[in-house]
Amino acid sequence: MTTTTLKTPLRVRLASPRGFCAGVERAIRTVEEALEQFGAPVFVRHEIVHNRHVVDRLAAMGAVFVEDIDNVERGRPVIISAHGAPTAVLEGARSRGLQPIDATCPLVHKVHAQTRRHAARDVHVYLVGHKGHPEVVGTMGQAPAGAVTLVETTADVALLPNRDGPKAYVTQTTLSVEDAGEIIAALKKRFPDIIAPNTQDICYATTNRQDAVKAAAPGADLFLVIGSDTSSNSRRLVETALRAGAAQADLVEDAGAFDFERLAGVSTIGMSAGASAPEELVEAFLKALAARRAIVVETVETATEEVVFNSPLKLAG
Repeated sequence: MTTTTLKTPLRVRLASPRGFCAGVERAIRTVEEALEQFGAPVFVRHEIVHNRHVVDRLAAMGAVFVEDIDNVERGRPVIISAHGAPTAVLEGARSRGLQPIDATCPLVHKVHAQTRRHAARDVHVYLVGHKGHPEVVGTMGQAPAGAVTLVETTADVALLPNRDGPKAYVTQTTLSVEDAGEIIAALKKRFPDIIAPNTQDICYATTNRQDAVKAAAPGADLFLVIGSDTSSNSRRLVETALRAGAAQADLVEDAGAFDFERLAGVSTIGMSAGASAPEELVEAFLKALAARRAIVVETVETATEEVVFNSPLKLAG
């Protein structure tokens, strides 16, 4: 006689959209196409996107990730990551006889273009973003030293010195919509004539993923975001889930990094994935959940994404 152990039910609220955005897909595709066209090694400045699984897979194919273009073999391709880079990096690559391929997300390029345009007109730029993030470093590197001031919090706005002349603001594309809105409001109050972007700089994918989390998080005992700790947009999703009403929220790299004992007493969890996290990590996590609990998955969809960005590299033939 056999005894059947009944699994405890677990409701899973799966946010949609989640995972890869068009800019990330384009950047990864660029590395794959470069490897096919040029063969290994293909060098990539910085992690192409902030996800260990993606980086490890591309490294196994022959991509070599470097932080400094001085480490790139002369004559070999060097790909600029989706986060972008200062103009000096591309100029330096060309001067060394390298083959730069710019996989910067087109929406980041938009912020770069705004910054260069303002600086050329002697308009001082306030960049709302996180210090040290590659996207912020790249944006600040679009203008001469001193032409861009980084603003991370509303407290920073209050400490800004008075400055004559025209002013404008731009933002990192992966910020919390709420946090950025508060800082922008403070900038507008401090500098009523500050020039705003024609359209908001926070990208559609960041906004869509945060909106989906807001819809999926209320009532969740635990909300999990699949993504790497270095991913800004993933960390913003955790903050969004807590604000939206999840009792707990955490960032987790993959199923192997999660302590499933934490599910004791949990009846409802929410899930999403950062814009640089592959969907297979979500699927693997659901499979791990199903091995332990009787899961019922409910997809909470708030938008449909059909954006595709063309690769900067066209394969020969």
